[in-house]
Amino acid sequence: MTTPDWAEPVVRRRLGVITATVAVLALVAWRIGPAPDLPAFAYLAVAGVVLTFIDVALKRLPDPLTLPSYPVGLVLLGLAAPFTDEGGVRFTYALLGMAALSALYAVQWFIAPGQIGLGDVKLAGVLGLYLGWLGLRAWVAGVCAGYVLAAVYAAGLLVSRRARLKSEMPYGPFMLAGVLAAVLGYA
Repeated sequence: MTTPDWAEPVVRRRLGVITATVAVLALVAWRIGPAPDLPAFAYLAVAGVVLTFIDVALKRLPDPLTLPSYPVGLVLLGLAAPFTDEGGVRFTYALLGMAALSALYAVQWFIAPGQIGLGDVKLAGVLGLYLGWLGLRAWVAGVCAGYVLAAVYAAGLLVSRRARLKSEMPYGPFMLAGVLAAVLGYA
């Protein structure tokens, strides 16, 4: 069986992927603790690290990783809801967060399709699901953190003349970093 082309960066940098995954999982487990929603956030941590390595290397977020994250996240958070304080409300907020962030990124893609990738749009709904679970403040903080981190990085590239205004950069890692910041701050 051959490795899909999008998986090559993970295979090539497996030690880095493993190290980053362990670090992110440790942070998430430390912050969330032994809670019913830990498996959902652990899944997001692992998928997020893999997607980050792929997006940095290839500037794309492959559907075989982003699309299954919808049912996995819905099932894991849905299973956690009955065992979580206000779980039904949190799950409703998760669904609203998913819809809102999907819509926000879809509008951005529609307005400026050359500035944001369709993979980012697909990932946005998954991230909105998790951010919504954490609440409105976490949702806003996570979304804003992603934009700010990307802007700071882009400004650094421009100032150092390592990029131009028309240069492309992967955006998924900043979206995922914003969510991680929100998890660490609001979980």
